[in-house]
Amino acid sequence: MISYNPVSALLIFLGICILLFLLFWPEKGWYWKMKNNLKDNEKTVIEDVLKQLYHSEIAGNKMDINGLTALLKFKNDQIVEVVKQMTINELIISDKGFLKLTNQGKEYAVRIVRVHRLWEKYLAEKTGFEKTEWHDQAEKMEHKLSFEETNKLAIALGNPIFDPHGDPIPTKKGVIAKLNGDPLPTLKINSIGIITHIEDEPEVIYKQIIAKNIHIGSQIRVIENNTKNIVFYAEGEEFALAPIVAANITVELQNNQVTLEKNKFRLSGLLENETAKIIGISKESRGENRRRLLDLGFVKGADISIDLLSPLNNPKAYLIKGTSIALRNSQASHILIQKNQNHA
Repeated sequence: MISYNPVSALLIFLGICILLFLLFWPEKGWYWKMKNNLKDNEKTVIEDVLKQLYHSEIAGNKMDINGLTALLKFKNDQIVEVVKQMTINELIISDKGFLKLTNQGKEYAVRIVRVHRLWEKYLAEKTGFEKTEWHDQAEKMEHKLSFEETNKLAIALGNPIFDPHGDPIPTKKGVIAKLNGDPLPTLKINSIGIITHIEDEPEVIYKQIIAKNIHIGSQIRVIENNTKNIVFYAEGEEFALAPIVAANITVELQNNQVTLEKNKFRLSGLLENETAKIIGISKESRGENRRRLLDLGFVKGADISIDLLSPLNNPKAYLIKGTSIALRNSQASHILIQKNQNHA
């Protein structure tokens, strides 16, 4: 016969009460956390579907459910269920097997794009994150910021029109500025223009572009254009890209009266025994990195020369205002100079 122990019974009862409390504690309990996580995950899938359809439509491409499942990093059955619900909620419609945004869906998608591009602008201007990290960081934040928080961020950044890649940032009313320019492979030889946009997707192509230190805002002249190579000159250097890579660069042509700025170089191209004067810092240098260069004395009008060379010429020490400062070539490429004519 099992004896009744009131102390044990009380402890069991208290244990059950504590367990139930931990499970169902409003907002902080395990049950509510799991429920909210499921809602957040569903929201992320919905917004990623909307954004993918938006970019596809802007590019003039059609998208079906197979295309979505191939592009999005979610389980196929989850995407299918979300698409069904989005159709019911009139965010998308199916037309002959292809998915299209409704007006309501497009408005929602534009809001997501706005958050993403504003956050990339924030990362570029206000933090020390590398440009290869901007996209992934913005992918996370685009699902978290509310409409009000997004507007506050825009105001804090000065309501920018373009993100650091040159993509237009939608206004809070959904107005999108026109991106001027043409894809680099479409330009004729000897065309002169300004790089206005560098597409950051797909990542594998974007990394090839930034590895060559190609900058937004650089004036270029096309030297060669064929099915194998696109070659152009910019700021004292030549760059060669495969056409598929060059297609991610947009260039705004300048009129026939504009000539190439021949005595405009990157500091990374300064040779030993040459002297130069700093004429500015590339738009590619932003945020903390730009402030650091200015604080170190790399300001417009300053005289500069090479002080010391490392065995591999990277980094180099530059003499500026009586101080020797070492910079990697990737950093020096952001500083624009005019070489003194007696050395150029």
